[in-house]
Amino acid sequence: MATTDTCCTIVPYFKPHEGKYEEFKAMCPQFVALTQNEEKALFYGFSFTDDLIHCREGYADAEGTLAHLENVGELLGKALEIVDLVRLEVHGPAEELAKLKEPMKDLPAEYYTLEYGFRR
Repeated sequence: MATTDTCCTIVPYFKPHEGKYEEFKAMCPQFVALTQNEEKALFYGFSFTDDLIHCREGYADAEGTLAHLENVGELLGKALEIVDLVRLEVHGPAEELAKLKEPMKDLPAEYYTLEYGFRR
């Protein structure tokens, strides 16, 4: 059973610099506000532990993923001054991942190919 799902998810984990946890956390509503009007954004939100912040995000396809990165690029640049990107996974079907690898080549991403499943 293959999949016809074109959804791409970005799975970043951020570690705020010493004393910057609350400052980065305060930026999260800005990211949400920018993202909620993106046509191809399926879901978006932040989860927190004692020392890491995770952004849970999914887009209809590679085009939506790239549109999001462009949309939040300026804010993300500011955020990366106070956090380290400690892990970045990108999940999606091979055809969609192929469209992301070149534009995202400067990011330390690990790519995971979706081969089986469904999305309602």
